[in-house]
Amino acid sequence: MVAKAFLSLTEYPAFRRIIWKPVYEGLARYFKINDWHFMNYGYTPGTGQLAISLQPKDEINRYPIQLYHFLAQKTPIKDKQVLEVGSGRGGGASYISRYLSPARITGMDIAKNAVRLARQHHQESNLEFRQGNAEKLPFANDSFDVVINVESSHAYGSVPRFLAEVKRVLRPGGVFLCTDLRGPEGMEKLKGQLEGSGLKLISEENITTNVIEAIEKEDHIKQERIKQHIAGWMRPAFNQFAGTKGSRIHKDLQSNALIYYSFVLHKNGHSA
Repeated sequence: MVAKAFLSLTEYPAFRRIIWKPVYEGLARYFKINDWHFMNYGYTPGTGQLAISLQPKDEINRYPIQLYHFLAQKTPIKDKQVLEVGSGRGGGASYISRYLSPARITGMDIAKNAVRLARQHHQESNLEFRQGNAEKLPFANDSFDVVINVESSHAYGSVPRFLAEVKRVLRPGGVFLCTDLRGPEGMEKLKGQLEGSGLKLISEENITTNVIEAIEKEDHIKQERIKQHIAGWMRPAFNQFAGTKGSRIHKDLQSNALIYYSFVLHKNGHSA
């Protein structure tokens, strides 16, 4: 989750490569909050979409889980080999492993501290976490049926290089699922990069309204977490980073200075 000022700087690959890895290393190392397993802005189901049923221990993370569910249900996951690039604190990969029954899901993140934290908190027989770079994925060609990327690509030095790696590790017939936010010009650039990736763009959806509603509904949870775990002098910065109600990110989504999209892409060919 990022403030608009940082998003504007993500136009510069050098900035992305320098800043983001230390940020997420530090967050995972120094803020080991037991119920903080997600770093996305969340999702509220739209009209006609059913609310998902969660175990009591997962309710506190309902809104960020709903973003993963919204995205993952766009293709069959059961018994598939799945890769999440940018798995962060591991909550999304854990949700998929426990609720959607993939044969195996691998969560990969560039931050070694995040990988370590995810391994500590999430231990399922069909789940593993590895450190790696999104622009040079440490996996063989044709390894996965599904690749998922949630609110992460804005931090990459080269999105086209990342997309080339996604295409390489996907099996023929495989599916790439992603969500992210950009300014309007940045989103058009991202769409062009997706269309030029060699993957077939199946669908795109503006889910900005759903994300705004999730930010507002989850606000009391974020505020309480910040109050309990963050020193007073750091709280204003954390409010901005977490995208609490009234933060710059919340206001920019409301005004459409930022927009939030989901995408589904397909690798041509036939699954084995």
